[in-house]
Amino acid sequence: MRGDNQDIRRRLGLRPVINVSGTMTALGASIVVPEAIEAMAEILPEFVEMSDLHAKASAVIARLTGAEAGTVTASTSSGVTVAVAACMTGDDRAKIERLPDATGMKDEVVIQLGHMVNYGAPLDQAIRLAGARVVPVGQATDVRDYQLEGALGDRTAAAVYVVSHHTVQYGHIPLAEFARICHGRDVPVIVDAASEYDLRGFLAAGADLAVYSAHKFLGGPTAGLIAGSLPLVRATYLQNFGIGRGMKVGKESIVGAMATLEAWEARDHVVVRARETGYLELWRTRFTGRPGLRVEILPDPTDNPLDRLHVHIDPGEAKIAAWELARALAAGDPPVIVRDHDVEHGYVVLDPCNLHPGEAEIVAERILAELDGAVSGPTPASMSLEDCRKEAKEQALSWPYRSG
Repeated sequence: MRGDNQDIRRRLGLRPVINVSGTMTALGASIVVPEAIEAMAEILPEFVEMSDLHAKASAVIARLTGAEAGTVTASTSSGVTVAVAACMTGDDRAKIERLPDATGMKDEVVIQLGHMVNYGAPLDQAIRLAGARVVPVGQATDVRDYQLEGALGDRTAAAVYVVSHHTVQYGHIPLAEFARICHGRDVPVIVDAASEYDLRGFLAAGADLAVYSAHKFLGGPTAGLIAGSLPLVRATYLQNFGIGRGMKVGKESIVGAMATLEAWEARDHVVVRARETGYLELWRTRFTGRPGLRVEILPDPTDNPLDRLHVHIDPGEAKIAAWELARALAAGDPPVIVRDHDVEHGYVVLDPCNLHPGEAEIVAERILAELDGAVSGPTPASMSLEDCRKEAKEQALSWPYRSG
C-alpha cells in the first residue's frame, strides 16, 4: 500500500511530500484509515437510495456524538453554510428553495469578532453563502456577555462559535456561557469544530449543531459531519434540495465517513499517542544543543490530545530565518512541509500526526542538512518574510503552472 502511494504520486508528476504541518486541506488533510478506503471502494460500483444512506449515516453520527441525529456534507465549510441555512429556513421547502434570497426570514448570524478566521477562505463567507448577514460581536481580543446579548435581536437566525487554533485564544465568552445567552433568546448555536477530537463535548456544552471534518483527525474522506438536534439536522439535510445541492456529498464519502467513525470508536488512542510522542522525542533529541535552535514540546491550543514540537530559530546564529527554513524544506527532496503559521515570531512547528513509518527520521535529517548548509555553505542571499509571502502569492496566481 505504501509503495503504491509513492508510485501514484510519481506517476502523476506530483511531489511526494512529507507532512509535518498537520491536518491541512492544502496537503490532502490526513492519512485515510484502511476501513474507509475499503468501504469506499466497495460502494463505488453500486447504486443506493441516497436518502436511506443519509439516514444510516445519521444513526452512526448520533451514536458517536450523543446527538439526536446527524448528516454528512461535502466539507466542514459547506456544513457551516447549510447549518446556517437550516436555522434560517427550518424545514420549509419554499424558503429552502428561495435561498440565498432571505427576504422575510431571520437572516442575522452573530459571531465573536476573534472567531472570524480564515481557514483557506474566510469563515464569514461560509455564513454569507446562505444569504445571511454576519453580525460581529465585541472586539478581536475582548468580548463581554452584554455585547452578545445586545447583538441578539428579532432578526437573529443563529450564532456561530469557532473552536480552532486559528482563533484568538483569550478574551472570549466560553461556549457554555455563549450557548446559555443565545438560548435565552431562542437562538440556536452552531459550533465549527473542524479540527477537533472531542465528538461529544461541544453538544454537551450547549451547541445545537456541531460541525466536524471527517478528513482531519478522524482520518476519513473529504466530508463534513453535522451532529445535533433532530429538527435542525433534518432542516440541514433538506438543504440538499436547495443551496446544498451544489455542495452535495457522494455515496463514497458518506460510506467512508461512516466507516471512519466506527474505526475511530475502535481505535487504540493510547497507542497512537505513544507513537506520536516517540516522534516528538526523536526530534527533540536530534535538535537539542544545536547552535541557533531552541526546541520545546507544547500541547495543542484547543486541548486536543496532541503535542507538537516548536523549533525556535535564532537567525543570527543559525544563519537562516524561520521562514527561510520552511521555504527550503518545502523546496527540497523530499519536500518537507512544516507548520509555518508563526514564522514571523521566529519558529516553525512540527506536527507528528500524519507521518508514515520512517518519515520522522527523514524530517530530522532534512532539517539538520538545511541548517548545516546555512552555516557552512556560501552565504545565501537572505529572503525577507514579505518576499516569501509575495512568492507564495505569485505561485498561487500562476496556477496551473508551478513556479520555482
